[in-house]
Amino acid sequence: MKILRLGTRKSALAQAQTHWVAGRLRDAFTDLKVEIVLITTSGDLLSQGKKPKRKGGLKALFTKEIEEALLDNRIDLAVHSLKDMAAELPKGLVIGAVPPREDARDVWISKKNLPFKQIPANAKIGTGAVRRQAQLQKLLPQAELIAIRGNVDTRLRKLAEGALDGIVLALAGLKRLGKEQAATETFPIKVLIPAVGQGCLGIQVREKDIILTPYLNCLDHPESHAAAKAERAFLQALGGSCQTPIAGHARIISEKLQMIGLVISPDGSRELRETISGPPKEAESLGKALAKKLLVAGADQILSYD
Repeated sequence: MKILRLGTRKSALAQAQTHWVAGRLRDAFTDLKVEIVLITTSGDLLSQGKKPKRKGGLKALFTKEIEEALLDNRIDLAVHSLKDMAAELPKGLVIGAVPPREDARDVWISKKNLPFKQIPANAKIGTGAVRRQAQLQKLLPQAELIAIRGNVDTRLRKLAEGALDGIVLALAGLKRLGKEQAATETFPIKVLIPAVGQGCLGIQVREKDIILTPYLNCLDHPESHAAAKAERAFLQALGGSCQTPIAGHARIISEKLQMIGLVISPDGSRELRETISGPPKEAESLGKALAKKLLVAGADQILSYD
């Protein structure tokens, strides 16, 4: 019996996602034993208010230690939330599969069950993402945007116990945890453009591990993978990370990849958005071309904020 070790974070969401991957593999390969290896990342320590041992920037906070375990052969595959992955992957590692994408949209969760359009102009809104904060600031300029950290349960508890009027979270995480009923309403893509990779899982593998190809093929969803390639190429061309006010979402409609991209200043005062479409097989080229359109329009000036 072959043993396949899946590495992931210890959060409830990461474990739910990885158990889903494990279940799909076990169903397809009945002689396969799948083990889940839980790994604490620097991002987890920060979310708990602890100081990580590692020094460095904010890139790959939730993936670095897992990637190291993969490079050291302590695990065989890594299961990540794709939006946590840095645009530049460590040498020797690739994204081998992207399973079917969950709903990529963001949701509004109101403490008093009020639709977003009915909340006070000076509402207190909790969210952890720079991208969300910037777009929400433009939608509601007088609102007080409060940075909140922690997993889904922690953020829901902060809403219930604190002075917030509401919080904004990714719908994908709520659905994977069976908590989608908490959402008051879902933002349309054009109103609140998601983070690059939101709703996608990234199955990371050592580049030379050809023997694992059958398992990766079992997990991969070509349309979701093409969208992920376009979005990551877009982010990389702009030099962004998950801490940069960049948003982008691609999907395949009528056999064409259609993508929208956004660069916005942290205070929401300056914004540029563009769209592009083309063959899914040219996903990476389309993502780069969309980034170029934004740069030509002046996105570099917004991204160079101090």
